[in-house]
Amino acid sequence: MKYLLGYDLGSSSVKASLIDVSTGQTAASAQSPSEEMPMLAVQAGWAEQDPEMWWEHAVKALQSCLKKSSINGADIAAIGISYQMHGLVCVDKDQKALRPSIIWCDSRAVEIGKQAFQQLGADYSLRHLLNSPGNFTASKLKWVKDNEPKVFERIHKVMLPGDYLAMRLTGDIVTTASGLSEGMFWDYEAESPSKKLLELYGISPDLLATQAPTFSVQGKVKKDIASLLGLKEGTPVSYRAGDQPNNAFSLNVLNPGETAATAGTSGVIYSVTDKNAFDQKSRVNTFIHVNDKRPSKSNGVLLCINGTGILNSWLRKNLKSTGEPYGYDAINTIASEAPIGSEGLTVLPFGNGAERVLEDKNINSSVYGLNFNRHSQAHMFRAAQEGIVFALKYGFDVLQGMGLKTNVIRAGNANMFLSPLFREAFVNTIGARLELYDTDGSKGAALGAGVGAGIYGSFEEAFKGLKIIKSEEPDAAKSSAYKEAYSGWLKLLEGQL
Repeated sequence: MKYLLGYDLGSSSVKASLIDVSTGQTAASAQSPSEEMPMLAVQAGWAEQDPEMWWEHAVKALQSCLKKSSINGADIAAIGISYQMHGLVCVDKDQKALRPSIIWCDSRAVEIGKQAFQQLGADYSLRHLLNSPGNFTASKLKWVKDNEPKVFERIHKVMLPGDYLAMRLTGDIVTTASGLSEGMFWDYEAESPSKKLLELYGISPDLLATQAPTFSVQGKVKKDIASLLGLKEGTPVSYRAGDQPNNAFSLNVLNPGETAATAGTSGVIYSVTDKNAFDQKSRVNTFIHVNDKRPSKSNGVLLCINGTGILNSWLRKNLKSTGEPYGYDAINTIASEAPIGSEGLTVLPFGNGAERVLEDKNINSSVYGLNFNRHSQAHMFRAAQEGIVFALKYGFDVLQGMGLKTNVIRAGNANMFLSPLFREAFVNTIGARLELYDTDGSKGAALGAGVGAGIYGSFEEAFKGLKIIKSEEPDAAKSSAYKEAYSGWLKLLEGQL
């Protein structure tokens, strides 16, 4: 039997899954660590992680997979990688990280991106980059250049988190057009890295990794790494994508109008289009989708809310009646004891850095309307889940204003979508049917590796094992109640902007 290995490098953990090539089903999966990986916050608004920590947990996750499944690592035919988007990794000529990675929710480069938008001009930025340069990887690199010149001088290559993981496996420093677009290095009109932005930032194009197709053999596992991991030397790494394009791929969301969602540490709605679409205020972002084959365009328009599952996690750890934190199932049960709208208790969930959908404002999370005589933990837990959904609705309206209409949203049966209350709030606030599938980012990365290595001859063949678990439709009475609650939430938000 042959298997495909998929890695999903998140900000909380690294997950590895082994997929049976013949059935497309998961044979084994494991994540490391069992709790959440730490984020370093040296200053307010900063967020960093050590790339070496990602590698250590990637090793442990695969070893755990192989141990509990008794699968022979030599039977792994290809490797795919999904990863947290927008992070900056800088390595020297010996492929050693020069500093911790500045990850996706770090806000330090917001002002750099704003100044670049003004200097480049709105017309250039929106036509060529489809976004403001914003707080993305290129702006983070400019921050390093300005604030850590000795580090900058030693940089051999810059890369994204998934590129770093692939480099550790293969020794090759490679990225994709989709990756360059998420870093804000891509010019959509020139269909190449943006010379104008690089010149503005004083960054040599030589610092960028070599470009390879998303579905292709991008490198092969080195002998020493194969020995460490129990793999066969030369096993191809044949797919990589940012977590949100990959999540859409894992749900077989590849065609214009199809839409995917996630609700992990951050929450995302991602809609596919065949146009170079952009929002005039850059509140949502357009990146090259995994199946793009220019000049036939395939882009993904991404709405991201930074503070979703991380808010639920914070409540779990800090609101407790005994010495031990609640489990998430317990939180969901307690939250369901409160009515829709949480009897006026309202939570704005924006406590995880500057929010793109709020035009890069960092307003932090806040709680309104707390009445000591009426409200309990149940109201707080429910208000938090409703606040997350309402934030997604706020951004979803931006997508709809761009003409990206959808009646169906697909999601993996994971993270906050495991909560019945969250799903109820989501479908009745957004107003679309929700379809949940038996998949996740690591499984999608594995299937992508199968396509990239030529093991699967088509996307249709790769997704033959994709199964829908359940679907939920809006309910008229509940939709009315949620819309009323959303209206009050929106007034509070607008008062903060």
